Amino acid sequence: MDGANVLGERNFGRTARRDAWWVQPLAVFGVLSAFVVYATWAALQTSYYTFGPYLSPFYSPELFGDSAHAWFGPKPGWWPGWLPWSPALLILWAPGGFRLTCYYYRGAYYKAFWADPPSCAVGEPRRSYWGEASLPLVIQNAHRYFLYLALLFLCVLSYDVWKALWFVDPASGETHFGIGVGTLVLATNVMLLGSYTLGCHSLRHLVGGRIDRLSQAPARLRAYRCASCLNRRHMSWAWASLVAVAFADLYVRLCAMGIWSDWRLF
Repeated sequence: MDGANVLGERNFGRTARRDAWWVQPLAVFGVLSAFVVYATWAALQTSYYTFGPYLSPFYSPELFGDSAHAWFGPKPGWWPGWLPWSPALLILWAPGGFRLTCYYYRGAYYKAFWADPPSCAVGEPRRSYWGEASLPLVIQNAHRYFLYLALLFLCVLSYDVWKALWFVDPASGETHFGIGVGTLVLATNVMLLGSYTLGCHSLRHLVGGRIDRLSQAPARLRAYRCASCLNRRHMSWAWASLVAVAFADLYVRLCAMGIWSDWRLF
């Protein structure tokens, strides 16, 4: 039952609730908007995204680029001249699509951005239900496929943490093992992204679905329980990983710009 039914009307924002129901959708609108603006700005910079062995997660994997992290060399010749060049534009659509189609984020931004509904038991600004059976919302059903890509990105970002353990001595040119604050920042980002991704509803279905008795498949049962454990805090992992990936980019960027110093722990 929504707010319109309680009051006999469907006016936008009408509700019998007396709590501050608008705080959560407003906060979601503010945080997600800030993230989208920052991520877009950072992706279009094409500079200050590497520092020593560190690579910003917004640019990883760097398929083409000018840094030492590039897999296949500099900017490709087939890139359209009218389109701004950035290595991030080649890859950000995949993790972005995973978050955009996430079951939790759908409920969050449906309320915050187009008030469908603005909150439980609160009137909506429309008279019909905008379901996910037609464009553009039918694209949300591609979440399971974005999951496969997200799992690959986790592997790549984990490898970036491994590379962030090896520092080049500027005097001798030799490579030495070490841990810097940036190493911990990138590792924390992977840990939070992993907790968010591995607790995905689609992953739970992937490891535990299509079987009547999980007890007869011990390996799948353990995987299902692990995914379910992470899924219980899916909302917390979603927000923590969102902040972590933005901060990881910011940390690498400010170190590359000389604003922050990367302390070497050993």
